[in-house]
Amino acid sequence: MAKLSINGKTFDVDVDPNQPLLWAIREQVGLTGTKYGCGIAQCGACTVHIDGAPVRSCSFPVSAAVGKKITTIEGLAEGGKLNKVQEAWLRHDVPQCGYCQSGMIMAVTALLKEKPKPTDADINAAITNICRCGTFQQVREAIHSISKQSA
Repeated sequence: MAKLSINGKTFDVDVDPNQPLLWAIREQVGLTGTKYGCGIAQCGACTVHIDGAPVRSCSFPVSAAVGKKITTIEGLAEGGKLNKVQEAWLRHDVPQCGYCQSGMIMAVTALLKEKPKPTDADINAAITNICRCGTFQQVREAIHSISKQSA
């Protein structure tokens, strides 16, 4: 039995300690906003925050998450209010099919926490998530719009 702290709540999950965190979040806890994409930590659809840092949960074992603060896409909105990245996503019509977007939003939220005014080089280095619809230009525009708001 593993005790996980997800979005400020504690969950006891009965899983193999080596099971990827993604499956505990989705199948045991029932939070399905975090998506399965590639299963090899390349696409980023499964990105969550572990103690504030973006992590690809499809390759992160449950045992490594015990005692850490896990945040999923469902945990970003506080009090029913979307966070600034989620709001920018809507303003800039970022999602096409939307499948990769929860992971992309998690990665961008972490980037902006570290670098509130990222350059294009910062964005290229930090946002390695894959969007098969090709919304990368809208993602960049949304990120820069947030940077301008905090100016």
